[in-house]
Amino acid sequence: MLIRVDRNAAGPLHEQVADAIRTAVLDGDSTRGDRLPAARELAESLNISLHTVLRAYQALRDEGLIELRRGTGAVVIGLPDNVARDAIRILDDAAARLRDLGVSPSVALELFRHRFPTTRTT
Repeated sequence: MLIRVDRNAAGPLHEQVADAIRTAVLDGDSTRGDRLPAARELAESLNISLHTVLRAYQALRDEGLIELRRGTGAVVIGLPDNVARDAIRILDDAAARLRDLGVSPSVALELFRHRFPTTRTT
């Protein structure tokens, strides 16, 4: 898994790290049981703060994509196959309908963000 950060990008570095890992997990490039680099190792390789990496890992843990295990580190758990499959089907249908209505992807994402809870209930 290749993780890069762009110091000139508008978003915070921890979000860039989390986005790179999230994309790898959701695209299937990183699968259940894969170990992520140790936070200190990743921070050093990206030349960023350890706290930045830990914040990214905590966000991914809160999303249910990784587990943080004492002594083992961060391990990918991903979404269960049936959840991922159903989510993709729902999103494909919504994307097609929104496209037919002429809604741009950026507007569709904002509409979704405003309707999706920001905290997990599980």
